[in-house]
Parts: sequence; C-alpha cells; structure tokens
Amino acid sequence: IEEENLTPITFDQLIHHLRTGSSLPPKPVLLTFDDGYEGHYTHVYPLLKEYQYPAVFSLFSGKMDGEIAGRSTVTWEQAQEMAADPLITIASHSVTHPPDLRELEDEDLRREVVDSKARLEEKLGIPIRYFTYPAGYYDERVAEAVEAAGYEAALTMSNNDEWFAGESESLLELGRFGQSRLEAVIPDAWEGLALPFATEDTFDFVSPIRVMDRLETEEVPLAFITGGRPVTVHADSRYQLVDILARTNAIAAVDGGFFSLKYLDSNVMIGPVLSQATQTFVPGNVTENPLLNGRPLALIGPTEVKFVPFEATAHNTLQGLQAEMLEVTDAFVGAAWLVRDGEPQPTDAFGTLFDFDAYRHRAFWGINRAGQPVVGVTKGRVDSVTLGELLYQIGLRDAIMVDSGASTSLAYQEESLVDYTPRPVPHLVALLPEEEAHGTCPLTFEEAPTYENEWDASW
Repeated sequence: IEEENLTPITFDQLIHHLRTGSSLPPKPVLLTFDDGYEGHYTHVYPLLKEYQYPAVFSLFSGKMDGEIAGRSTVTWEQAQEMAADPLITIASHSVTHPPDLRELEDEDLRREVVDSKARLEEKLGIPIRYFTYPAGYYDERVAEAVEAAGYEAALTMSNNDEWFAGESESLLELGRFGQSRLEAVIPDAWEGLALPFATEDTFDFVSPIRVMDRLETEEVPLAFITGGRPVTVHADSRYQLVDILARTNAIAAVDGGFFSLKYLDSNVMIGPVLSQATQTFVPGNVTENPLLNGRPLALIGPTEVKFVPFEATAHNTLQGLQAEMLEVTDAFVGAAWLVRDGEPQPTDAFGTLFDFDAYRHRAFWGINRAGQPVVGVTKGRVDSVTLGELLYQIGLRDAIMVDSGASTSLAYQEESLVDYTPRPVPHLVALLPEEEAHGTCPLTFEEAPTYENEWDASW
C-alpha cells in the first residue's frame, strides 16, 4: 500500500462518493476482511492501527455465539474493541454464513439478514449499515431482502467476474477484488469520475467541470472532461477547436459531428444539425441522409440528452427533432454508439461503419452514470469496440463516437489537450460551467474576427 501510494478509505467515504460524487483521495482502496477469523484481531487489527488504515470486518453472528463451528473466531469482546475504533467498520455477514443465500426460503433468508443485523447491533452497540454476501452469492430477491432489512449497501465478490466499486450497478452489489488480483488492479485504482448512482433518465448539468488529462488503461490512455451543461457550436467555417471555444462562454469542448471534406473552408455537415450558436436548423443532404439511418442522433435540451436512431424520413426537419424532444436546442448525427443503455457495444452493432475496427485516434461524448456530460478523446490509437468497453468501465451509461482520426481534438480553457495539431473542424460539443448555464439557450458565440487587408489591392 505504501509502495504504490494507495490511500485506504472508509466504507462511509466510498458510499458518500457513490451517492453524491464527492471527491476521494488519490488511488483509494477499501480494505475488507470477511468471516471474523481470530487472526483478524491478533494480526490484521494491530497493523491497521500501526499504519492508521481504515478497514471493514464482515462478521457472522452465529460463529461468535457458538452456533457455528469455524477454524477460528474473534470473540464478542474483541469485536467490541474493534467496533469502538473509528478506523473499523463492522458489516453483517449473515447469521450462519450459508453457502448460497439464493437457495434459502424467504423466511430463512430474512432471518440471515435481519437477525444478524439485530444481534450485532445489540452486542456492539453501534448501527450496522452494511452487509456482505456470504461467498458473494446474491440475486434480485436476496438484494431486496438486504435492502428491506435496512442495510444501505452490500459487498459482493466473484471468482469469475470482478469489478471496481464504481462500475457496480447499485449500492447493493458493490464489486471487490480478491487478494490474488491485487497486484494486477492496483495501477488502475483511482479516485474515479465522482459518479453518484442515478436512474437512467436523470441528468446533472450543474456539477463542476473536472478534467482528467490522462487516464492510463490497459489498452490506451484516455483524456476526458466531465460536468457542466452540454451545448454545440456550428461555426461558419473550419477552425482549430481551441479557436472556436475561445469565441464562446464554454470552457471545454471536443470536436463534434462529421462534415463534408469537399472544400477546405466548408462548414457543411453530414446529416442535419441544430446549434445554439446559430439557433438555426440546417437540414442534411436528402440523398445522403438515408445512409445515416440507424446512427445515433444526439438531441440536447435544457435539462436532458437523448441518443436515438436517426431516421432520414423523420429527422430532417426541426419539427421532426421536436417530436423526439420538444425543447431541443442542439442536434447532430454521430458515427456510432460506443456505449448504449449502459452496455458497451459489440462488433455487430457497428454494421458497415467505415474503419470502426481500425486503430485510430478517436473522440467521444456521452452521459455518465451520474447523468453528467462527458467529452473526451483517446491519447493513442484504438478500435471502436475496445473504446466502448473502456468507456463502460469508467462509468459512461451512453456514449457515441464523434468525428475521429485527424479531427480528434479536445480542449479546456483555450488549451489543446492533444499532442498534435488536429484538422480544423466546423462543429464541436462544448461544456458550459454552471454559472454560464442558465436559461434555455445560454451559449454565447462571437462572430469570427475580421481583418482589413494590409496590401495594396489597386494593382
């Protein structure tokens, strides 16, 4: 832990982070110890006190009461001493530690989760707020019983499928890693995107804008920016991303939709586009639009974002967009879903999309599980399927690929976050800070600067 500069945190810190998006210290880890072995008191607890590391001990009351025989056990007196220490969190681990809670009848299941909580609270004199599934086994019925018993969160585990706490579907199924995987996963321990759990139709457009300029993953580094309110800019020509951003009251942006390459200064988009910058709807080319059918149409409103399959016959008018989202302020067609409805997209979801499986620099934007907008790029070359898996892992519930390859660009406060000079673009997805995000169309966009000729044109 010291060598890797990890920071042990409390269970309460983790839950507060997942609920509210509060910050965690760098490289946080939650130390957990199951089953209440004697060595947890005689060896582990002294080390925790020496290093001042918080930890969670999951105890099953039947063993300490003598109902269940075990290899060794902490005593009630030892458990009381640990429970009184602010470093230690005690979690319920059932009464008898059955091999699989899923196989129990309803009444037996209720006893395991309710009586263990009551017994621990009686003997230790503290509230027991957390549960740990014996052997990690649970299903929807078991999780509902745990919630009904009054627990706020529950830890699971699996020999076949392990995941970070921030990747968990709910507070009642928080993933853990076994000790055999620790060395492999330590490099990926980080403070996260500050993702409180939210329902799929919840959006948060007032959270602070946060920058992750480089996140190392096994496949490719990522750079992304989260928070704020999403808007788009459809400029009058092509410019470097930072130059367009400088003309707005937004502070972060990624390059946006695809555009025609026929002319160097053209701002003609592929597919229809609506932007707060112009407050003008521009239809797509009627002969090209059918080729876009099924691609994600991004719709942005004052309080929500939708990604729906584009239909050329329905979505090439402002009225067609308003039929999908009445208060739509911005819209454009993306390349493909990378994450859709909380699932990374498989190979067959990309259909005939050109070069989706090629290794290229790629750009993306979407919504994370907290309902916050996220814009970002890869800091190296990667295929689309792998990128979708990475975005799912860092907490995106929906993400689409935007113009990539040579156009891939990301900027924050007029500074480029890519290590090359990207192709100029006419369109971007930007993030407004909370203080600039009031009203239906809060984006401001200055006209391009004009310059007087400095040469003699009379010749």
